[in-house]
Amino acid sequence: MLAILIAHAAATAIAPVLVARFGRLAFYPLALVPLTSLVWVATNWPSPGDVKTVDLVWLPELSMNITLRFDTLAAIMSVLVLGIGALVLLYCAEYFHHHDGHTEKRLPSFAAEMVAFAGAMFGLVTSDNMLVLYVFWEITTVLSFLLVGHYAERATSRRAATQALLVTTLGGLAMLAGIVVLGNLAGTYRLSELVVAPPTGVAAGVGVALVLVGALSKSAIVPLHFWLPGAMAAPTPVSAYLHAAAMVKAGVYLVARLTPGFADSPVWRPMVVTLGLATMLLAGWRAVREYDLKLILAFGTVSQLGLITVMVGAGGRDMMLAGLAMLVAHAIFKAALFMVVGAIDHATGTRDIRRLAWLGEASRPLLVIAVGATASMAALPPFLGFIAKEADFETVSHSASLGVAAPVVLAGIVFGSVFTTIYSLRFLWGAFARKGLSQPSVRVAEIHRLPATFLVSPAILAAAGLLFGLWPAPLDTVLDDYAATVPGGQHYELALWHGLNLPLLLSVLVIAAGTAAFFGRHRLRRARTPYLPLGNADHVYDSFIRGLDVFSVRLTAVTQRGSIPATQAVILSTLVVLPAAVLAFGARDRPEFRLWDSPVQVVVGLLMIAAALGAVVMRNRLAAVLLIGVTGYGCGAIFAFHGAPDLALTQFLVETLVLVIFVLVLRSLPAEADQADIGRFRLPRAVLSLAVGATVTSLAVFAMAARSGAGIAELLPDAAYYRGHGANTVNVLLVDIRAWDTMGEISVLLVAATGVASLVFRHRRFGAAPRVSDAGQPDIGPVGTYANSPAAGEVTWLRGSELRDPRHRSLVLEVATRVIFPLIMVLSAYFFFAGHNTPGGGFAGGLTAGLALVLRYLAGGRYELGETLPLDAGKILGVGLGLSAGTAVASLLLGAPVLSSAVVEFDVPVLGTVKFVTALFFDLGVYLIVVGLVLDVLRSLGARVDTEMAEPRTGGRPAVETGTVTR
Repeated sequence: MLAILIAHAAATAIAPVLVARFGRLAFYPLALVPLTSLVWVATNWPSPGDVKTVDLVWLPELSMNITLRFDTLAAIMSVLVLGIGALVLLYCAEYFHHHDGHTEKRLPSFAAEMVAFAGAMFGLVTSDNMLVLYVFWEITTVLSFLLVGHYAERATSRRAATQALLVTTLGGLAMLAGIVVLGNLAGTYRLSELVVAPPTGVAAGVGVALVLVGALSKSAIVPLHFWLPGAMAAPTPVSAYLHAAAMVKAGVYLVARLTPGFADSPVWRPMVVTLGLATMLLAGWRAVREYDLKLILAFGTVSQLGLITVMVGAGGRDMMLAGLAMLVAHAIFKAALFMVVGAIDHATGTRDIRRLAWLGEASRPLLVIAVGATASMAALPPFLGFIAKEADFETVSHSASLGVAAPVVLAGIVFGSVFTTIYSLRFLWGAFARKGLSQPSVRVAEIHRLPATFLVSPAILAAAGLLFGLWPAPLDTVLDDYAATVPGGQHYELALWHGLNLPLLLSVLVIAAGTAAFFGRHRLRRARTPYLPLGNADHVYDSFIRGLDVFSVRLTAVTQRGSIPATQAVILSTLVVLPAAVLAFGARDRPEFRLWDSPVQVVVGLLMIAAALGAVVMRNRLAAVLLIGVTGYGCGAIFAFHGAPDLALTQFLVETLVLVIFVLVLRSLPAEADQADIGRFRLPRAVLSLAVGATVTSLAVFAMAARSGAGIAELLPDAAYYRGHGANTVNVLLVDIRAWDTMGEISVLLVAATGVASLVFRHRRFGAAPRVSDAGQPDIGPVGTYANSPAAGEVTWLRGSELRDPRHRSLVLEVATRVIFPLIMVLSAYFFFAGHNTPGGGFAGGLTAGLALVLRYLAGGRYELGETLPLDAGKILGVGLGLSAGTAVASLLLGAPVLSSAVVEFDVPVLGTVKFVTALFFDLGVYLIVVGLVLDVLRSLGARVDTEMAEPRTGGRPAVETGTVTR
């Protein structure tokens, strides 16, 4: 099973290359991947007592081990996913022939997405861990969005893709909440264990309802059904695969998987049976009103999904068997019919039944295939659809699980089946009939011959529907293996002939009523209402989205007034009010409050208070920033006094770097703040500031008092040494025990760097800092050479200084930088390599290297920055993130959990045994990201601002001479 997932992932990676090289013909080798996987499924078919499992440790702390389980239901779904997936990929090779697959720009990505979807669906149906199942679930959602929006230049495709994404993602998020509820109540996230021992109670009912919301939205059940007809904007292979055989079956699959354990839950049957039956009737009624062949099939798919949901979700062995039979039959005939529609569209250029006449005469093979698949859809003997529909009638009429509602449900299914017959005849007649015309319609008269290879895939599926209709015994055996796991009901056997009984009578009644209604459609049309009495769900969706847009605009207008102080005041007020209310009215322990532990802390604290008060009253911006820096350095000193050298080192480095960034920004601002701005709302701001300080302090004190047991900090040193293989607890926490947190933090750093640079550069985000050889280029700005100035001296200590105005050069600083820079870089390397066992690490090392770059920039200017590190900051950030993320894969390959330390030992001549941990590469990624961040900030707020300030303003004088900036 794991090999199948890996094979599909590999095929996804190479699919764009194959399509770029071979065009549409690349779909043939790509089809071998699901086809070969199907062979494995067939040769490893599970028996009821022999279920194959895979359990791979991934994230045990989050209960997200990769647990795969291959039982009968998974095998049935795998056959549909892989078998029909292979046929659809073969179909794509001819389908895109008329689209000129060699030149279609998005065909490489389309091929990769189709293969990836097959792999994701296989992972979904074999996942025994509900959280991992959710991951595959959302992968299919994203891939569906990409595939439905394949024709991105069309507004209809973009709208349909967005609609499908929003609806199914909303349902998926509800399902995730339900999974968490059920998993916590049951103490396990394994589906197999959850079904055997399902939790009960009100909370369990809420969890079940949330999971059903996700499942029913995925399978387009009312009221979230409207996204599926809209998704018909996708290419026909997508409709044939995702919206007939694969994606829409995911929700039905989950219902069938959970039915053995939750069918008797109070919320289960009301939701599943009521909504499923309503879906069958509503969508069937809509299908008979459509003129587009794909929309007829789309609404027919929604209707059939409603029926299948009722059958597999109502409970009982016999109803589960009948529901699975209908699921298989529907996947076969509906995928075939969508492929037929694709052939019609290619041959005639239209899917409108009002423009098609005599197509049956023009293409006999296509007619034969369509008749076979449509007969199965209409439940005509001897096709599989007939056998499945008779099983539905029989099992519902004798269902003990439905109780007194059984006759009502049976009547609804019969009435819905009449609609099925009508739209089946409407499809066949609308596509292939002569329609009383003496000659073919214009579109049919211009038909081009369809290659035989175009019809192979739908022909195989139509033949499969006939084969299993004539010989249903193997299918009955396979389906009953899973149906037997559902308690209740009797064993029903799938067969073509059960004698003269009620199901046969109902089948005859349905066919007769549907045929009569179809041929009497002209009379029925007079009673047809010009509007939809129940409304249009698609219009409701549009109104809802418009309402959200209006609400968001108005909310933004209220909360985002364009004033940074106002926004900060709202945030800080919330920080004060909510915790204070909880502390005032909630339970709390009596805190033990101590102001200090030693006199040194008192001295440092007084200095910090004095600096804070000074920053409040200072008008000079630079002086205020320096005073704020004093408070930061004081905080670092307190860390050091408390025995936290790592925190102290990081605090000192960060404070220094932030101070430099403030200075870079302040250069373009007036030296002093306006007195009117300082005096405005001074008292409210002072009160809010004091309240924030008191709140944060109180929260810390009460949090410490609330601890009832030994702190986890007492366990961390041993955990760091024996699990993370490092003596520096702080660094091991960052790169091993809490590596996921660090991964999120460095991702935020990367986004912040990108945002800052994008705001400053506006048009051209990426690139390296300018070098001396770039001087004078339009992107760099005008510059003069001052190498021969007396202020420059005979010796050039920093190459970039040659292009600086001598008035802004300092020989002492240049010489000191030339001497100190290598020492700082050596210190940076020391912090990096020694950080796993002593104070330091990738973050501290990266900050130290960043400060070395800052020193080089301050001494030599923007050109010296480019000479020091002539690399694109974006690439450094990308490599760093790639290294950190790649540690996850490396850990797995070496037998350790994701993003944790795996020990590597090897012998080196002379040196002896060398031992290191994979966390070193994670730390290297952190190091590079910090360096890239500093370089990006210096390039944006330093070099770029230097260029803009050097450009002449009015009167030809450079900005630096106007006296309006502070250096």
